[in-house]
Order: sequence, then C-alpha cells, then structure tokens
Amino acid sequence: MLNYTKTNVGNESRTELHEVLSLTGAEVSINSLPAGAGVPFVHSHRNNEEIYGIIAGKGTAIIDGDTVEITAGDWLKISPAAKRQFFAASDSSITYICIQVKENSLDGFTVDDAVIY
Repeated sequence: MLNYTKTNVGNESRTELHEVLSLTGAEVSINSLPAGAGVPFVHSHRNNEEIYGIIAGKGTAIIDGDTVEITAGDWLKISPAAKRQFFAASDSSITYICIQVKENSLDGFTVDDAVIY
C-alpha cells in the first residue's frame, strides 16, 4: 500500500481534494472564478477555520461586512463564525486555495511533528 495519493486538478472551477486524495485531517479546495463572478452565497462554519491563499488574479472578500481587497500572493485566515463571500474583480479572474481545518486542533507543526532521518 502506498503512503501517498496524487491527483491533478486540471481546469475545473472547483475541486475538493478531501474526496480525490482521501484527506482525513483537512478539507482543501481549489477554486476559480471568472472576471466579475462571485460565490453565490454567504457562509460561515460551526467548527472550522478557513485559510485562503490567492494563487492568481484579484478580487474582494466580504468578511463580516468588511470589504477586503485580495490579490495573488495574499493569504487570509478566517474564524469559523465570520460570515464570508468571495468575488473576482470585474477585470480579472481569481484562483484561490481554501484550506479548512478544525479551529484550535493543531497539536504540533513541522518543528514539533517532523521526524528527521
């Protein structure tokens, strides 16, 4: 049995990696919106914080009523209860990664969790 899983997301507008990679500790999605488009709903979470990484393009995030300009290279951490919605700019598409994990669940990170050989 392999200790890894590999996939290619291609050019889909949204790919949720928990299914294709059999993730057990996080949800990761790759999302693309064409210029002028937006996620058609506002949402929050019960338990999971989200980390958004803007890979390409630009747009805005509306977070608890605040308009936050976002562009390639930006990263956001959004607490579970925050109401959020994302939009591509009128003159630019946007591609972003969303990582969803249970808030306060990280017991260790690279320095503490790594095993060096």
